[in-house]
Amino acid sequence: MEKIWLQSYPPGVPAEISISHFSSLVDLFEESCRKYADKVAYVSMGREMTYRELDSLSRDFAGWLQAKGLKKGDRVALMMPNLLQYPVALFGTLRAGCAVVNCNPLYTPRELEHQLKDSGATAIVIVENFAHVLQQVIKQTAIKQVIVTPMGEMLGGLKGMLVNFVVRHVKKLVPAWSLPQAISFTSALADGRRQGMASVSLNHDDLAFLQYTGGTTGVSKGAMLTHRNITSNVMQAYNWIKPVVKEGEEFIVTALPLYHIFALTANCLTFLMIGASNLLIANPRDIPGFIKEWRKYPITVVTGVNTLFNALLNNAEFAGLDFSTLKITLGGGMAVQAPVAERWLAVTGVPLLQAYGLTETSPAATMNPLHMKAFNGSIGLPISSTEVVIRDDAGKDVTLGQVGEICVRGPQVMSGYWKRPEETANVMFADGFLHTGDMGYIDPKGFVFLVDRKKDMILVSGFNVYPNEVEEVVAMHEGVAEAAAIGVPDEVTGEAVKIFVVRKDPMLTAEVLIAHCRKHLTGYKVPKQVEFRADLPRTNVGKILRRALKEGA
Repeated sequence: MEKIWLQSYPPGVPAEISISHFSSLVDLFEESCRKYADKVAYVSMGREMTYRELDSLSRDFAGWLQAKGLKKGDRVALMMPNLLQYPVALFGTLRAGCAVVNCNPLYTPRELEHQLKDSGATAIVIVENFAHVLQQVIKQTAIKQVIVTPMGEMLGGLKGMLVNFVVRHVKKLVPAWSLPQAISFTSALADGRRQGMASVSLNHDDLAFLQYTGGTTGVSKGAMLTHRNITSNVMQAYNWIKPVVKEGEEFIVTALPLYHIFALTANCLTFLMIGASNLLIANPRDIPGFIKEWRKYPITVVTGVNTLFNALLNNAEFAGLDFSTLKITLGGGMAVQAPVAERWLAVTGVPLLQAYGLTETSPAATMNPLHMKAFNGSIGLPISSTEVVIRDDAGKDVTLGQVGEICVRGPQVMSGYWKRPEETANVMFADGFLHTGDMGYIDPKGFVFLVDRKKDMILVSGFNVYPNEVEEVVAMHEGVAEAAAIGVPDEVTGEAVKIFVVRKDPMLTAEVLIAHCRKHLTGYKVPKQVEFRADLPRTNVGKILRRALKEGA
């Protein structure tokens, strides 16, 4: 397909990127640490860490891994929320030549056992709140080296002691555990400092991350993301944001977990490259706490998912923040709803713009121009060195404007699924394009529009109904806080639309909502069933789990 999107590129953004300057992510990291040594890299619970300190501590962690016998290519699991320990362990693992295996701290024993066994990880850093989960499965895994870290371990002094006391004894968030081989994070760093780090030669083809998918289409699979994949995506994102950011002056807030690919590449790596300060939010579900932290700093960039933006807007304190420094708001991970984007612009004065990607694309594939003044409903333009085509079920390109499966090709596309050649073959075309499983279309200006997940589509009397559209209409009603739509069996139409709604107005009725939908949707798209709930099931980053709703319907 002709790259029609290039006509819509923002000034200063190149059609192609090069990563020849960096042989690996470690090169990129070490260059930033040299350039911005005295600037603040991370802030967590009031504790600041400079780039110089991050450089030194990650070197110590790399030294510890090497002293324990881990070599180039070995896998190290990280299982913690957004704490200072995370970037230290992340960059230390990469500098030791090892690959990072990110684990969701909320994993059940079954999920953790699968990921550790599948990846073959031999070391793990885990926050103590979840050590009891590891205890249940460690004998079935290859894990030999264990670091258990309290939440406040790197805060130091009275602050660290207070945080740990509250977590353990007031909130009682640390179930009893026993892992005799475990040591503390500070002990590991001290050992590594004594041992020293040996530099490891890395190239673009070396594995950087085994990033596991959510397992929505079956067993969770490890996407093999090389130093080429991630460095390319960082350079693609860097070139996209370069015209609107000032290197060494940005302050990004990170509420999405760094173990998730969106925050990992966007917040952690891309903004590290430009010497930004990064405010880490350990518990993004504590919206009042999140707002309290935001209030302390001159935030210039925020990333998130639709549900997070919605939750902030639904808190009365949020509108009282000072948004004078805010310049970029980027949504991804799930479709941004127009009503949420409109409210965000009205409250903050900054447009909420969408980007799109997958774990398998490191993740960014498309992004909206950052100079846009308002939400446009699009997931953006294919970013530099990236091609997007829309294909039908037979793998043929469809005509411009026609809905089909979004397929992506570029240097950020994974090398495959770990030890799953058949699964890899199922998602890769022979010409290098990746099946995304998402339905969408491209308009004449090259903007890509996401319609919905292919597997979430509802078939009503032979007509396609996309849940995103229904959810957006339901969200337009002022009495609705959140909504999710699924298909349920129907004797007459095959499937019918059912919506699950969290009410903002406790007096809202099903009849009122259905009447509202009739004003904005064709008849076959109008929900037949409405179920009110206090909350909706979510993934670790806050995306609503339609699959869980379907299973319980």
